[in-house]
Amino acid sequence: MSKKRVLTGVTTTGIPHLGNYVGAIRPAVRAAQNPDTESFLFLADYHGIIKCHEPEMIHQSTQAVAATWLACGLDPERTTFYRQSDISEVMELNWILTCITAKGLMNRAHAYKAAVQANVENNQEDPDHGVEMGLYSYPILMTADILMFNANEVPVGRDQIQHVEMARDIAGRFNHRFKEVFTLPEVKIDENVELLVGLDGRKMSKSYGNTIPLWENDKKTQKSVNKIITNMKEPGEPKQPDESPLFEIYKAFSTSSETAAFTQMLAEGLAWGEAKKLLAAKINTELAEPRERYNALTANPSQIEDILQAGAAKARKEARELLDKVRDTVGIRPLK
Repeated sequence: MSKKRVLTGVTTTGIPHLGNYVGAIRPAVRAAQNPDTESFLFLADYHGIIKCHEPEMIHQSTQAVAATWLACGLDPERTTFYRQSDISEVMELNWILTCITAKGLMNRAHAYKAAVQANVENNQEDPDHGVEMGLYSYPILMTADILMFNANEVPVGRDQIQHVEMARDIAGRFNHRFKEVFTLPEVKIDENVELLVGLDGRKMSKSYGNTIPLWENDKKTQKSVNKIITNMKEPGEPKQPDESPLFEIYKAFSTSSETAAFTQMLAEGLAWGEAKKLLAAKINTELAEPRERYNALTANPSQIEDILQAGAAKARKEARELLDKVRDTVGIRPLK
């Protein structure tokens, strides 16, 4: 039986935080260990420059994201791990797909529609004011990323479902117009993925400024945890799990029995300060070894580069074969 092919991209526009670890990195690394799965993971640096126009941030983020995945247990022998910009075939496929994609489909993309709506609400004379072609056409680049390796499943958040559906539409259009070349990808939504809450109880996000950094030392992690909002209940007063985001973060790093014990301690009057010490200890225990690996990798970026180049070589071999087939299919072939 052939293995199921799963593909995931990670945009290189920031430094990973605890929410990224719990919600995406940890479950993806575990899923990649499934012997029935063929896993592809790439650093989406061309996607990064759509919104981020700070070259140093793109560069630093690429290193940090790569080191994070490797430090958290990604096995580059089991997973094809590569940087998007190292696979030139993706960009060529992007153009070929652009030539058969209906403009009306791109007009319906959520990000583009949101930008137009914002312009209308702000009384801009031009509804496309400030809209660049990267924003407008990036669903086609995402389609090229997916179809380049004929992925069967693409794990995404609910806000990305439309893009995988567009990839199916574009693949189907190509297959119908020319011949059957592309696999139609399926969306994979993991209902059990944890959306970690932040310091203020909202989803942990850089845009809210409520994150806990992933790679700081034990003392700094404790300082971040100390900022989690709590109520004014004194030590000795019974406390409920829903009275502070602290409980949900603790739960993400604990077994069910540990969570039950923590709930009991809160009910018996555990002080918030002591609860925060227990949480920081939990986080630091789980991340102690990955932090060592992360620091070693970032101190030796050429090691990261070697791993990415080895992954790119594996990816390019497949990409070249498929692109040659696509080129021949559309009539771009040697003269004989």
